[in-house]
Amino acid sequence: MFFLYFLSEVMMKSQVALFYVLIIMNEGSAQSLKPRRSVFFSDVNLKLFKEPDFNGLSSLLVREDIGLLFVGARGKVITLSLDDITVKTSEVNWTVTSKEKALCKVKGKSIEECDNYIRMMHTLDDGRILVCGTKAFNPTCTHLMFEEGNVTMEDSFQNGRGKVPFDPNENFASMVNGNTLYTAGSINFLGTVKSFQRHGRNTLRTEPIWSWLNGPNMISMKFAEISKHSNNNEDDNVFLFLTEIKIEAQRSNLRLSRVARVCKSDLGGLRILQKKWTSFLKARLDCPFGDEGSASLVQDVFFLQDENNVTDSIFYATFTLSTEPSSTCSQSAVCAYKLSDIQQVFRGNFMTFTDSGSWVRYTGTVFSPYPGSCINDEMRTSGVRTSRDLPDSTLLFVKNHPLMEQVVTPITGKPLLVRSTAQFSKIVVDKVTSLDGEQHNVMFISNNSGWLQKAVWSGDDGGRIIEDLQLFQDPQPIRFLQLSRRGQLYSATRTAVAQLSVRDCSRYTSCADCLIARDPYCGWDHLKGLCAAVAGASNFSMIQNLIDGDAIMCPSSHSVSMQITDIHLTADVAQFLPCFPDANLPISWSFSGKILEPGPRHILLSQGLVLTPSFTDEGIYTCETVEVVKGREHKKAVIQYQVKIGRQGGRYFSTHLFTYSLIIVSFGALGVIHMYKHWTQKSPNHVRCGQCGSDPCTNRAIASRGLERAKSTVENRFVVK
Repeated sequence: MFFLYFLSEVMMKSQVALFYVLIIMNEGSAQSLKPRRSVFFSDVNLKLFKEPDFNGLSSLLVREDIGLLFVGARGKVITLSLDDITVKTSEVNWTVTSKEKALCKVKGKSIEECDNYIRMMHTLDDGRILVCGTKAFNPTCTHLMFEEGNVTMEDSFQNGRGKVPFDPNENFASMVNGNTLYTAGSINFLGTVKSFQRHGRNTLRTEPIWSWLNGPNMISMKFAEISKHSNNNEDDNVFLFLTEIKIEAQRSNLRLSRVARVCKSDLGGLRILQKKWTSFLKARLDCPFGDEGSASLVQDVFFLQDENNVTDSIFYATFTLSTEPSSTCSQSAVCAYKLSDIQQVFRGNFMTFTDSGSWVRYTGTVFSPYPGSCINDEMRTSGVRTSRDLPDSTLLFVKNHPLMEQVVTPITGKPLLVRSTAQFSKIVVDKVTSLDGEQHNVMFISNNSGWLQKAVWSGDDGGRIIEDLQLFQDPQPIRFLQLSRRGQLYSATRTAVAQLSVRDCSRYTSCADCLIARDPYCGWDHLKGLCAAVAGASNFSMIQNLIDGDAIMCPSSHSVSMQITDIHLTADVAQFLPCFPDANLPISWSFSGKILEPGPRHILLSQGLVLTPSFTDEGIYTCETVEVVKGREHKKAVIQYQVKIGRQGGRYFSTHLFTYSLIIVSFGALGVIHMYKHWTQKSPNHVRCGQCGSDPCTNRAIASRGLERAKSTVENRFVVK
């Protein structure tokens, strides 16, 4: 019996010590921008749709007018209720025949690739949905109709080549304006020829030369109604965001981010650039972060339109780093760009290709009208009513000079926020009105591990992540994000769809927590005694402070004294006192009412205290979170220990026994390090590094998994009351 007790204690202490080692590993890593609170899957209030045969999810469409979420997947389109996505309302199958699949396989494609993946769905003016699928590498389009509560598919089909890619895994971009479809992607079976096109009566496409598009990866397309607020009735714009191989340097494989622009009413040229864009211009899109030798690559773009002046609208974009082979860093960032700044770049200097094979600033004569300009009143007065009225000299210049000299820079000159623990994927932004009538832009940023960051940015204190929410239990890329006017966020991976209310304030359990978090959606309802959404609420019942989160506004209450945990420690033996706050905040320790400073007997860590006690160290130890907002310090007690010191032997843990546990821990730590090295080599989302500019990569993910496993052991077994 003594041996079993001995072994049990050794294993228990080993787990505690291993927990200590994992914390030190985590402490030693540099910090990136941390969320205030991380909420794991089991604690997130969301709805999840998932079926056994549901996979290959490849498109998502919100139809608020009929209250449905359309989900395009492998061989089917299903509809879910916008109010509750667990309610499936219809399913329309659109599969390939055995003959089509056999022909596809003959062409060298796999069984999976030869299915029909619904890659595109857009609502047309008449309410029908244009839907296109890869159809066994034979892109095909048709329409979905919603009548009397039923979703049906038309019997007629159209060639979808150039509208969606042949390859179900290829990135592409598309949008519909009215009934006009714009697409950017490959137009051939091999995926080697890519084009930015407008379909319909006046079909246009990019000139098939490398200076226009050089190995592009299409990301996103946005429409800006410039004419609505233009003083000279300038034509509306269509923006394409992409990455491509750098053309400014010879023999370079470096990819850069670009933004390209065309004019909505472009009709092509009369003789030169027939059925080609006459307004296609592109510029480098810069989001400066990371170490030298890396380029930031745009991953997704959200266009937040300004209702009063469209030129004040903002493009929010996620970026990841493209690193040189020598670099070992992986980071992500969000940058924001003002529409008027992009317009200014397209009115600037052109680059020209020289005989020496390099691109330099064009210093020759610039033709009138200004090449690439969208039609406006001034041009109409001069006789240029459409692009077909443009002189051949202007069109020839546009054909040979698609690249602008100036770089599009973010509105702050730097990213709104940077993280190094997961790769950002999609982004949506919601404009929220707080109780004081001010508007705040709340960003929802997904990553490749199934998590969602809820963040805000202000000029006073920069970017901050309010919450980090785990939407999917298994780590997997979030491929789609859609936000409804009802305050519901819909996200999807390849196998599941999640629904989340962005106005959920239930995770803030006290008035102080509700206000200090400075969540624009939430305020403290002092009549109901809970944190609730401020939308539609009155200032009479609600309080909110987004400036400094001052909790002094909270109603006074009689605080309940915290229960003190009695523990018995052994003199001169290093032992761990855990402290797990419910938020990702720094902690401080006090001993008998005085702040505890680091020393030989006190090692202060972010998850607890390593104490090597003497008999003078008996007393009360208090762990508190410390949060500083606008210079004001907020403290909250997490746990208190009444420490009693005993001699070695007896019922206390002996030095020899602890030595054995340290031997086991040494092997355990080596195993953790080995696992960490293996994991960093395997995972594309987390890589080891030294310094990446001012925000290095971290090993937080591997350490946090160990911390979570060890945490329960520490909480359940280490503390002896």
